[in-house]
Amino acid sequence: MRVEAEQIEASYGARRILKEVSVDAGEREFVGIIGPNGSGKSTLLKCMYRILKPEKGCIYLDGTQMQSMSVRESARKMAVVAQHNYYNFEFSVSEVVLMGRAPHKKALERDNARDYEIVEAALKTVGMWEFRQRSFSTLSGGEQQRVILARALAQQTPCLILDEPTNHLDITHQLQLMKLVKQLDATIISAIHDLNIAAAFCDKLYVLKDGEIVGYGTPQEVLTREFIREVYEVEAEIARDSKGKMHILFL
Repeated sequence: MRVEAEQIEASYGARRILKEVSVDAGEREFVGIIGPNGSGKSTLLKCMYRILKPEKGCIYLDGTQMQSMSVRESARKMAVVAQHNYYNFEFSVSEVVLMGRAPHKKALERDNARDYEIVEAALKTVGMWEFRQRSFSTLSGGEQQRVILARALAQQTPCLILDEPTNHLDITHQLQLMKLVKQLDATIISAIHDLNIAAAFCDKLYVLKDGEIVGYGTPQEVLTREFIREVYEVEAEIARDSKGKMHILFL
């Protein structure tokens, strides 16, 4: 599925957070949104998955304006792994993942055997099946993040939005999660703070700074010493490992 954000503007109070931001993610592309803290990455994603309504601009899913769709319809096309996930009630891990099936259900329709099969497969994929009866609130931040990914997988959408998905994860689970996402038959749009993760997994990058797009291209095109100095105000070296993979070393 192709996802386009065109000329998005958003503000908090008098402060403009996004200034005519445009992003285009093609079919099955893995697109990274990078930039310093406070640059507008999460705000842009929230506009894309309808938590925030942009003051100007439009989001298109395969050429159809998202605002013309019902929330249920857009939820069949786009799943989300957000940074923070809180529930006011005690839900088991299985119940949280089962929520991903809601966009596919009619009003008052009961969960069926197929739904439970999808939940089981999703939990096994993220390595959380043995936790299925645990209360979500008792899990660590990293475990909760994997459950939220399982919920998104259970939603079975052609697009997945991730807001800094490796937060709270140790390096093993960071790499496992990103490899899993990379292998999905879906369009991926992810805010990423770790430039080495972005370089390793993204097909192309958009760089946000002060609410504006200041760079675009493949990781090799974007992540140069000069550009990192300009955007992040740090010195870095670009190295290659024995397999030719790019790594950023901060000085």
